Amino acid sequence: MWRSTDTRKVLLAGICSLILTVGLARFAYTPLLPVMRSETWLTEVAGGWLATFNYMGYMSGALLATSISSLHTKYQLYRAGLVLGVLSIFGMAMTQDMLLWSLLRYLAGLSSAAGLLIGSGLMLNWLMRNGHRPELGIHFSGLGGGILVSGLVAVLMAAVHLDWAQQWVALGLLSVLLFIPAWLWLPEPAPANKQQATPPAPPSRQWLALMIAMYFCAGVGFVVSGTFTVAMVEKIPTLNGLGSWVWVLVGVAATPACFVWDHVSRRIGDMPALQLAFAGQIVAILLPALSMNAAVAVFSAALYGATFIGIVSLTLTIIGRHYPANPAKAMARLTLSYGVAQIIAPAATGYIAAMTGSYQGGLLMAAALMLVGMGLLWKLHTTPTHSPTF
Repeated sequence: MWRSTDTRKVLLAGICSLILTVGLARFAYTPLLPVMRSETWLTEVAGGWLATFNYMGYMSGALLATSISSLHTKYQLYRAGLVLGVLSIFGMAMTQDMLLWSLLRYLAGLSSAAGLLIGSGLMLNWLMRNGHRPELGIHFSGLGGGILVSGLVAVLMAAVHLDWAQQWVALGLLSVLLFIPAWLWLPEPAPANKQQATPPAPPSRQWLALMIAMYFCAGVGFVVSGTFTVAMVEKIPTLNGLGSWVWVLVGVAATPACFVWDHVSRRIGDMPALQLAFAGQIVAILLPALSMNAAVAVFSAALYGATFIGIVSLTLTIIGRHYPANPAKAMARLTLSYGVAQIIAPAATGYIAAMTGSYQGGLLMAAALMLVGMGLLWKLHTTPTHSPTF
């Protein structure tokens, strides 16, 4: 039986799981993309498709999570996701075949769904059942930490002149170290008969539909910048060769931002805090589309890191609170729209870049959809969370 004194171990398990399944299995592809393009046959279009296969895996994992109510089964899937994360990272170094790379990125997407959706749901469930504040700021610092770790490791590996395959192997070794606490220290949920006897009424269909549509828009904004930030930075002459350092900056900004957004949410409310995060990310997306200035690019990367993490953390916390008996299932349902956005947007941006020689068109597309998302958040302000009763 886990005691309250084990809280730090539980939180560390969640953080390590996010660094492994999202920070490395997903985000390490971003700083390694320029290296793979320069040292292998990989093209802009193929790079975009590999990102798309990753998000196809992510959405498949979300679909699976929505179909399962058993917390015991979700816990087993969480652990399976940790294994997939490690294997998918090592596997990238073993081939240059597009089919195998696509499969590995798909498996990495499944791993990301297990860590971000199922793992976060299990964490929120544990926090609520053990008398802690139902906030995921500490847990989601693993997202920013994952970006920070993947960026720093990329910089270090480049400094010692590892080739693209050796870099994937080094990341795989690091993932094994993260695997240990993530596997050992997150406790299995209590049996269902110990759950709350009378759960609160679920949100209205209109409220949930608006949340789903809003998160689709957020997914487009997130993935376009998240996939192509390093590649865009490398196109700026004064920042050429410094793309991985800019990716480190994204992680530096994102890691403490979760705590800040929790505080902002307590002060002004969940929806106003989300609107503020959306506004900041729109600015972060538009800046590199409008200017190739190095200082602007650096500021944009930091602002992106500080805002995307707030959108994810606040949204998943909000939806999880409304489904306290099984937050992972609710998070996964909402995230399906996020997954659809992340399937469509990278490939579309890759084609736009190939045709125009610039990522500007993809950025403008992402900013426009983020504006739509802000409008949906405004509508959520005036929509009752629960259906009226008579």
